[in-house]
Amino acid sequence: MTSATARVPAKINLSLAVGPVREDGYHPLATVYQALDLHDEVRATLVEDSDHIEVSVHLESSTESGEVPEGADNLAARAARVLRETTGVEHGVRLAIRKVIPVAGGMAGGSADAAAALVVCNAVWGTGLSRDELSELAAEVGSDVPFLLHGGTAIGDGRGESISPILGRGNYYWAIAVSDRGLSTPAVFAEFDRLTAGREIPQPSVPEALLAALRAGDPEALGEALSNDLTEPALSLRPELRDVLAVGSGAGALGSIVSGSGPTCLFLAHDESHRLDLAMALASSGVCADVIQARGPVAGAHLIS
Repeated sequence: MTSATARVPAKINLSLAVGPVREDGYHPLATVYQALDLHDEVRATLVEDSDHIEVSVHLESSTESGEVPEGADNLAARAARVLRETTGVEHGVRLAIRKVIPVAGGMAGGSADAAAALVVCNAVWGTGLSRDELSELAAEVGSDVPFLLHGGTAIGDGRGESISPILGRGNYYWAIAVSDRGLSTPAVFAEFDRLTAGREIPQPSVPEALLAALRAGDPEALGEALSNDLTEPALSLRPELRDVLAVGSGAGALGSIVSGSGPTCLFLAHDESHRLDLAMALASSGVCADVIQARGPVAGAHLIS
């Protein structure tokens, strides 16, 4: 196989609990991920006479914020290097990324591309690694990458990289408010540390009410159980996000939450019709640059024909 394309979903955090910073600088996390039908695509083309890894990026939306690196710093390129170093492949690859997931929006767009890169490079290089073996490499690349290989709904522990699938029920409909500029994840965690300085921070855990809502397939209960310890740090850095959350709540969202480290905001709807109402309310309010409608859970990174 000389070329292959993988499709990979965005992720959201239905809950995100952050523990005290560790000696290595990371915070322990307890989170519940859900994969949404908002997909990037990564196409890999084999380069037999070189060991070079090239990356090109096409942004689908004119409202995209932030810069996506096309060199060695791109997470997809990093994932390809990890796979090659592990398997001893001597060929190169060209990676073409079509981005739909918001950039620097708290929906793990870079990690999604890394997961897709592992899948397509495994195909074009013929390395033959299993999904579990790819997951081990994914954890070396980034905390969210293992989940984006698997998709669905899952608990993430450690830095988020240890994944335990949740056997939940039902589909969930989301209106997603996208900002016109990104928000740095390290900056949000630094603000979390500043805001919590001097406090005793408990070890993170997943709310039982949220797990019960997922097992029951109950969107109303899920909306009430959504939580994110990075909300206040994100709002501290970007106070205007309070207006975004207020508009969605005022339009009857079952739950309103900042996605991960932000600035993207999520609004849970009763059903498809209600999702459209939420999207129209957000779009007409002028508080965000764009509104996306999505559904979850969906499968993780996978090859497409």
